[in-house]
Amino acid sequence: MCCPGCEAVAQAIVDSGFSDNYRSRTSYANTADAGGALVPPELRLFDAEEEQQRYATVGDDNLREAVFSVEGIRCAACVWLIERRLARLPGVAQAGMNVATERLHLRWDPARCKPSDVLQSMRQVGYTAYPFDPVRQGAQLQKAGRKLFRQLFVAGLSMMQVMMYAVPVYLATDGTMDADMETMMRWASLLLTVPAVVYSAQPFFAGAWASLRSRSPGMDVPVALGIGAAFIGSVAATLRGHGDVYFDSVTMFIFLLLCSRYLEVIARRRAATALERLQHALPASATRLAGYPGNVADEVVGAAQLQAGDVIRVRPGEAFAVDGVLIDGETSVDLSLLTGESRPQHKRSGEAIPGGAINASQPVLLRVSRAVAESTLSTLVKLIERAGQGKPQLALWADKVAGWFVIALLILAVTVFAVWWLIDPSRAWPIAIAVLVVSCPCALSLATPSALAAATDALLRQGVLVIQPHVLETLHRATHIVFDKTGTLTEGRPVLQSCDLLDGAAKPERPDGTDNARRDHALQLAAALEASSLHPLARAFTQAASSLPPLTAQAAGSVAGEGLWGAIDGTTYRIGRHDFVAALVGLPLAQPGSDDGASTVYLGRAGAWIARFALSDALRPEAAEVVAYFRRAGKEVRLLSGDRQQTVDRIAAQLGIANAFGAQLPDQKLAHVQALQAQGAVVAMVGDGINDAAVLKAADVSFAMGSGAALAQTHADTVLLSGRLDAVSCAARTAGRTMAVVRQNLWWASVYNLVAIPAAALGWLNPWMAGVGMSLSSAIVVANALRLSRIAHRRQ
Repeated sequence: MCCPGCEAVAQAIVDSGFSDNYRSRTSYANTADAGGALVPPELRLFDAEEEQQRYATVGDDNLREAVFSVEGIRCAACVWLIERRLARLPGVAQAGMNVATERLHLRWDPARCKPSDVLQSMRQVGYTAYPFDPVRQGAQLQKAGRKLFRQLFVAGLSMMQVMMYAVPVYLATDGTMDADMETMMRWASLLLTVPAVVYSAQPFFAGAWASLRSRSPGMDVPVALGIGAAFIGSVAATLRGHGDVYFDSVTMFIFLLLCSRYLEVIARRRAATALERLQHALPASATRLAGYPGNVADEVVGAAQLQAGDVIRVRPGEAFAVDGVLIDGETSVDLSLLTGESRPQHKRSGEAIPGGAINASQPVLLRVSRAVAESTLSTLVKLIERAGQGKPQLALWADKVAGWFVIALLILAVTVFAVWWLIDPSRAWPIAIAVLVVSCPCALSLATPSALAAATDALLRQGVLVIQPHVLETLHRATHIVFDKTGTLTEGRPVLQSCDLLDGAAKPERPDGTDNARRDHALQLAAALEASSLHPLARAFTQAASSLPPLTAQAAGSVAGEGLWGAIDGTTYRIGRHDFVAALVGLPLAQPGSDDGASTVYLGRAGAWIARFALSDALRPEAAEVVAYFRRAGKEVRLLSGDRQQTVDRIAAQLGIANAFGAQLPDQKLAHVQALQAQGAVVAMVGDGINDAAVLKAADVSFAMGSGAALAQTHADTVLLSGRLDAVSCAARTAGRTMAVVRQNLWWASVYNLVAIPAAALGWLNPWMAGVGMSLSSAIVVANALRLSRIAHRRQ
């Protein structure tokens, strides 16, 4: 039987008493083709509404969206062919093929198109597609990789053996080899070349046939024509007993071109490793505590069955299956997969943990906060998959040029053959073959996507998720870098900046009577009063005093918007606004504070002012270096914030930003950016991702500080998963390197073809030399792009 399905059907027929069917039938039933493609009735199964609910979603415009795995991808030409084929299909709104992950992102109108129409259209051009299944796709990628390696091995073995017979013929130019011996050498070379042409060259012939059937000549067409013409011409010369043979050139060309294809596959696999790591990070099952907190019983359930409110046990070394909150125990968690941060982070009871994090130390209990499909990691996977759907302008230009290039090359080859037939018929055939072989449209189409795939994968390992395809290209051209303040240049939470002692700051009962001891005592008093408050300023005091012995406030109370009071060691204290504390102190403040943009909090008791605290949103440690980097790069840095102008000016002065604008509402930020764009500026915006949604969407390229569920709401082109601001400068450096590599690749591919094709047309290159040049050209482009995967790690 060809498959278990046919075996099951045959057994059912026999068991039902109809075994004579196999004797009385007039013909054999249709079977699956060699590629394992599904027959049309099975394709129609994907049209069922219940089935589409499993693998497709409905967008805001009522279009269906789904991700399909595609088998048979050989090179960038396949992407071009698939996209052009589906673009002609009625009802298909968008078809984007990601060459790195070998997945098709499809949007279609269910009223005009069905999934079976798409899958059948793919079959007609030689590709098998099915709704994305990570297990099946992983097995298929391994199978395709092994087959390509076998084809490479057979081609290499054939090349070496043919060379053993070809070299003596080349050396025997003085007539020392007998005619019978030379004939034997030719026949031996023919027999050794057949496996390479019939088996190893299958990808080129299959790709050429598929592109011709779709009336879109691709890059495999000249390759297949070159191999076929050289082999047929050599067979004819062998049968006639005279004329030139090119068996050595054919086997060498197949081997070298497969080498470049194999290198390209490795590059694609490497570019997809980040996505694969995320997809396999979430465990398939989890240990749920049924009956918690009463009669608890452990049960192993599928991660997809977990619902909000469930409690699960996570042991050391296991991954957290879903997002949740620790309810028992404390542990260290490894978030490197999500943020790029290699150091484990300590988590206590009550803190949130995203799905995909690794429990590094102690067993803990986690209360599920959202289902697997809505988890942080699932959101990341969706964003990454979306990142590969589009193409930057450079890639679109290269694809367009490569498409016309193939047609022009075929016309040129025919013209060259006709001209040389008039000049020297004996050289017309090998020169036309050399023209077909030497061209390298593959290098032209690989120049941009290979570089972008390597760069975006390297950035993802650094905690930078590139969503839109134009990010690196546009960031490199940016003239203005615009930062939001709160949560971007700053930590987004108040921090105690200073403690000024006032006249009533009495010396505590300690051996050390220095100002430091008096400040510590004032900080202890403030922390004791603020201990019962949930205000952000209160947390700043408790964190600042965390290393000091705690004091306890009795009879504590508060007035909203004013401050707090309490009794410590029998003395009543107040902390808060100036007027609130002054009502208890009863004395004017001899040392008024200056309004420098920081929040000022006073501490006092009856008859004495004790201390004045300055709190402000602390700058990120890396903010100054990031701003300095862009200024050194010649970019104009601007600061837009909704905070008071005094606060914004203080931050700008610390960072050296000349243009800072405060009291900016969201619509004012948007107008500011649009005004810059109207003047010809290319604007990069860095914000918090949600509050700045409008301006992030309007900017030419945008970055959002990403975390948790907020990822799904971001309107930015890039998400900084690490939460570190220096990821922006890392992306800028990578953009510069990427564009340099893209220009190098395009320059090399263009110059190579401009030099090599005329040289081949003039008869200066033999077919084997043309094959070496074509293969090396593709290999150089891919190897140059792979350099981008070695991006240096940021300073931690």
